[in-house]
Amino acid sequence: MMNKRTAQWNLALVSMTCIGTAAAGGITVYDQNDDFIKLGGRVQVQYHQKSPKVGDTTDSIFLRRFRPYIEGSLHKGWKGKLQWDMGKGKDDNELAVRDAYMQYRDLPNGKLTIGNAKAGFSRENMTSSKKQQLVERTFVGDHNYGVAGYMLGVRFDGHTADKRIGYILSAGGMNLDPDDKKLDMDTPVNTAKDWNQGWAIAARIDYHPFGYLSFSQGDFKRKQKLTVGMGAFAWSNDDDNNTYTDAAGNHMGGDKVDVETVNGLEFSAAYRNAGFSVDAQYNLINATTVDGAYSGGIFKSGETALTQVALEGGYMIVPSTLELVAGIQSMDADGYAKEWTRNSVGVNWFMHKHDIKVQLTYRQGSNLNGEDGKDQDELFLQTQYVF
Repeated sequence: MMNKRTAQWNLALVSMTCIGTAAAGGITVYDQNDDFIKLGGRVQVQYHQKSPKVGDTTDSIFLRRFRPYIEGSLHKGWKGKLQWDMGKGKDDNELAVRDAYMQYRDLPNGKLTIGNAKAGFSRENMTSSKKQQLVERTFVGDHNYGVAGYMLGVRFDGHTADKRIGYILSAGGMNLDPDDKKLDMDTPVNTAKDWNQGWAIAARIDYHPFGYLSFSQGDFKRKQKLTVGMGAFAWSNDDDNNTYTDAAGNHMGGDKVDVETVNGLEFSAAYRNAGFSVDAQYNLINATTVDGAYSGGIFKSGETALTQVALEGGYMIVPSTLELVAGIQSMDADGYAKEWTRNSVGVNWFMHKHDIKVQLTYRQGSNLNGEDGKDQDELFLQTQYVF
């Protein structure tokens, strides 16, 4: 015989299609006392065209992201969330776990998260993909180039009583793809067998002098908001899985290289007012290889310093409906012959703010992967539906 709580949950699951009510960030299908169930997700359909300076133009259309999620609670102060991605990443198709955690929210001015969640480094990375002005993130928010993204561990989010100062502290496991052209960092939940295993810590602090400004781009409220932030992280190889280095510490050949350490520093700022939205960020990311003599890709003599700069801005020419956007970004590395730059312009059409929108971005890239004269223009057209 079912107890009362089991009966309540079964009733919620059976009737979710007819009793659902809209709420910020999902649809609450059951909510009584301290129990609730919320469902949500996002679908992004993207058309992407590449036009290299040398070579043929190619294009494709695909699901950039398909991310359902479910969250719920059985106990006061606690909630759990699971979100996964069945879309196509920039490089290949993958089924990837995103948010997967338990969270205690009744701490004074803070909450504790245990599980798979973002580490807290990089304002642009912390800004959800559904709330970006440009179709794709810039270098300063891209986990492929040394930005600490998802971590499997513990995270604490805190703030002052007036929310003018916020901070995040996190620690846990994070793995790294041994590729000399990138510093792709991700949670152990989604990484392959040959990835370097390691541990990371991260911290950030943000100051909001005119009141709290969320991790979101675009100015819908048309009120003056400003935030300045600083973040840092450190990752270290635990030596459990150095597939591409021999017992003597020498690289075994090819473009796969084991990485020993990665450290990052971030300075960021964002401003919103009267329809204008501006985000600026600078990252300095240092990395070393297990083989201290290795040179190739981004590395020179066993080390590299990635310097990343991005400036993005937009203006709502029709409030909350039509926005013109532009951005500039650059990245340099010790192993590059020349700085890699990208310039973007575009337009966003918001039918229901970020929930339903169409984005068009044109991006001009120069010196891809630091190769002098290797240029490429790209066109992105993306539709988004969030529920």
